[in-house]
Amino acid sequence: MAASGNKDVVNDQARYDHYRIYNVQFDNEDQINLFQKLEQQSDSLTFIGHAREVGQKLSILVAAHRVADFADLLTTYKLTHRVLTYNFQEKIDHNMSEVLPENVDIGNYDWKHYFHLKTIYAWMDNLAAKHADKVRVVNIGESTQGNAIKGLKLGNNPANKSIFIESGIHAREWIAPATATYIINELLHSQDERVQALAKNYNWFVFPCVNPDGYKYTFEHDRMWRKNRQLFGTCRGVDLNRNYPDHWNSTGSSSDPTRYDFAGPSAGSELETQRIMRFIGEHVEQDQIKTYIALHSYSQMLMFPFGYTKKHVSNYDDLQEFGKKAAAAIKIESGRDYVSGNLYETIYPSSGGSMDWAYSEAHIPIAYTFELRGPPDSEDLFILPAVEIQPTASEAFTAIRTIVEAAALKGYYK
Repeated sequence: MAASGNKDVVNDQARYDHYRIYNVQFDNEDQINLFQKLEQQSDSLTFIGHAREVGQKLSILVAAHRVADFADLLTTYKLTHRVLTYNFQEKIDHNMSEVLPENVDIGNYDWKHYFHLKTIYAWMDNLAAKHADKVRVVNIGESTQGNAIKGLKLGNNPANKSIFIESGIHAREWIAPATATYIINELLHSQDERVQALAKNYNWFVFPCVNPDGYKYTFEHDRMWRKNRQLFGTCRGVDLNRNYPDHWNSTGSSSDPTRYDFAGPSAGSELETQRIMRFIGEHVEQDQIKTYIALHSYSQMLMFPFGYTKKHVSNYDDLQEFGKKAAAAIKIESGRDYVSGNLYETIYPSSGGSMDWAYSEAHIPIAYTFELRGPPDSEDLFILPAVEIQPTASEAFTAIRTIVEAAALKGYYK
């Protein structure tokens, strides 16, 4: 019976009460085959990645009503494992308590809380108004559900090379948009001479949330939502980072709309993908875009092309050198361990990603995908506590600065 007269408002909010996170290790091919079948058969298990190889560790979010079955499976097939979290909803509840209201005064914007899309956009508009001489709002069009896809251009020296930063393509990875806004703020307000040099010598395009529909949905309905919100019959969503037309849907993606890594009905099918591709296509030469950074979480990795093959790119040695220097700089700053390497070999095979497209099709020579905090066996998955926003964003910006400085020494920005 409908409860329309009930004074208690019932929200259509996904709940994860008593869901557990297991981290399992595969010691033989039989275990891998078993878990590959298990992923296909059950929507009560959320795999963070796919079972692929012996020695691999994989985190799996297990619905409360499946805990007994899953635990029995682990025992029966003798899988090495540990429980990272016993009640995932507790982490989500704490995370949601760290979100400031949508209509919060922009003067209270900080990197100690998470913010709604509307608030982020209001903050960006305010910056552009305050710094009209060097900041401009760039609206590249609407998303599937009619939300603006907005970024900022910082700097207006036509002689400068440009750096493009994309974040929030996966909706649940809240630390990515938070990091993007931190970078904007540092470029505008930092007193550090090295940061001021970056702001002076390069133009920057920063898009904090290139999947606005999905991001909004994580606040309003399901904190663990990843894809956009395109409708496919009884289900929704395309993984926008599998939708780009570079070896589209060739590996590490799915043709099934129910899957979290659904590549879409065709290459470049989604409005969000098309908006970014069109903007890059129109500006890569005009604004001399030489660097493309995609911000994601989690696993603490600095990765470069390719995602679809082990084949090395022509400047593999340079990208590996820059990545290792960046990882070393992070280690000095925060003590965190980040791994650098090409995407295929570092995390898992995937195709149709924005980074590969930017490198191969837009010919942007310095292209990286960052996986921010936490570690690969994180107990938080994508629910990073707000206390970690500032240090995470700072080390990411340190990595970007290190990469840009190292690339400049090699002549990439001449």
